[in-house]
Amino acid sequence: MNSSPQKKGHFDFNRELFDWAESLVTSLVIIVLVFVFAFRLIGVAGSSMLPTLQDRNYLIVSDLGYTPESGDIVVVTKKGFLYNPRTGHDDSFVKRVIATEGQTVDIDYTAGVVYVDGEALDEPYTYTLTTRRGDMQFPCTVPEGHVFLLGDNRNGSTDSRYIEVGMIDERYIVGRVLFRILPLNKIGPVK
Repeated sequence: MNSSPQKKGHFDFNRELFDWAESLVTSLVIIVLVFVFAFRLIGVAGSSMLPTLQDRNYLIVSDLGYTPESGDIVVVTKKGFLYNPRTGHDDSFVKRVIATEGQTVDIDYTAGVVYVDGEALDEPYTYTLTTRRGDMQFPCTVPEGHVFLLGDNRNGSTDSRYIEVGMIDERYIVGRVLFRILPLNKIGPVK
């Protein structure tokens, strides 16, 4: 029997294929873990956040170490889950944090101005002035562990001005919107 040892530098196709497969599986596992525990991909449905976000924008959202702050854009679910298998629809929505616990919100619908703790907000991101009334009574103070949310398209948004939405318990915040990935011509951080 003549068995010769493998020469240094000899290409072993099976070993190379195994190494590639191992790297691919490891990468996929890491990507899945990152998107399950650190980030989520969320699609926007509707026009309540115009002009900041449009229908069919896709966003990267994270809740790692997140504490809500005024001005943040967040994804919220009132039922504690994003996909409702009964309806087949996404039960989440995207809005802007206007006030956090302990702050007082007031809205002057005639002037279209939102006040937090007596100060008029400078809101260059809004699509329209806030002239559409909800059924909440103002002024109102945000309870502990809650936030007050408004859509940027104030006259086309169902938000904390309406009792059906109301103040949002922070536990139902899926995360803060960090980045838009689609459409490609608008890719980048979201503010």
